[in-house]
Amino acid sequence: MEVDFLLIGQGLAGTVLSYRLLKEGKSVLVIDLPEGNKSSRVAAGLYNPITGRRLVKTWNADLLFPEIEPLYSSLEEELGTVLLHEKPIYIPFLSVEEQNEWMGKSGDVEFEPYLERIQIQGLYSEVNDPYGGILLKMTGYLDINTLLDHYSTYLKNKAALIEGVFEEKQLQLDPECIRYGNIKAKAIVYCNGLGAMESKFFETLPFVPVKGEILDIQQDFKPQEIINRGVFRVVLPDGSIRLGSTYSWSDTDYGPTEGAKIELFEKSDKLILVEGKRVIHHKTGIRPTTRDRKPILGKHPEYESVYIFNGFGPKGVSLVPYYSKMMVELLIHGNRPEKEVDISRFFNYI
Repeated sequence: MEVDFLLIGQGLAGTVLSYRLLKEGKSVLVIDLPEGNKSSRVAAGLYNPITGRRLVKTWNADLLFPEIEPLYSSLEEELGTVLLHEKPIYIPFLSVEEQNEWMGKSGDVEFEPYLERIQIQGLYSEVNDPYGGILLKMTGYLDINTLLDHYSTYLKNKAALIEGVFEEKQLQLDPECIRYGNIKAKAIVYCNGLGAMESKFFETLPFVPVKGEILDIQQDFKPQEIINRGVFRVVLPDGSIRLGSTYSWSDTDYGPTEGAKIELFEKSDKLILVEGKRVIHHKTGIRPTTRDRKPILGKHPEYESVYIFNGFGPKGVSLVPYYSKMMVELLIHGNRPEKEVDISRFFNYI
């Protein structure tokens, strides 16, 4: 079997990159172990341009966010299912000073694409927001599990997916191609998250595994908006509510922890003034973040046909659409990625 590109991993990164390559008329084969996609499958899928304790515009937002809706809408049309849930995000202010600061920013062209309005009074009696908050647009969440499931079927129908373990020791590198069993490809691309840490090509890259835990609960109060301050609260189509997310650099065991559940409940109780809740699911995943919190794209410095598209961490939904276009430019046309995401920034570690 001969293809243009062999991709390892059909998480969010492998899904979107393979889709873009197919749209460019290239042939792909994806090798994936479905149960290995835990970071993608557990991710809440939020995309939000204003983040952090200081409510700053996320890195490269003006480049990233115009690509989100077109890409996932195209996948919706291709797969015949709903994937993208465009919902406003409401972030309560913590003080009158913060309210005043954002009143000043309301006329700033830097924030205009993302700011629906400043709320100077509480939006809901059920929310702890005495100083009001900001209501954001170009926000929402992606149903990643539905995407991965439907796209897996899509690839199978094209005979472009092999489900199973990728055995790197079987990989052969020829001067102008790679061979894996009876598969011949022009290049191999590692899109397998933390699995890349086990590769002889990429084991020295500075990946930083970060564990995240989320809860799906039943609780009254189901607003249209995503409420987000210290913890995000998303009402899902079935009426359940998703709470998240924790970040742990020290505990990278896959199991759920009581401490994370307590942390999420404590933060939720400070934000949402509604009694009573019941846990439906408690999920965990290990995110493939990097030392500098930026993704890793590019060609291996020593092996012509070996590439990586990885390290997207908790902001993968917003990062992958834009950087997959950049990766396609590299794979098809040889155009190098931006220096701040290029694998070359880690040459000292390789």
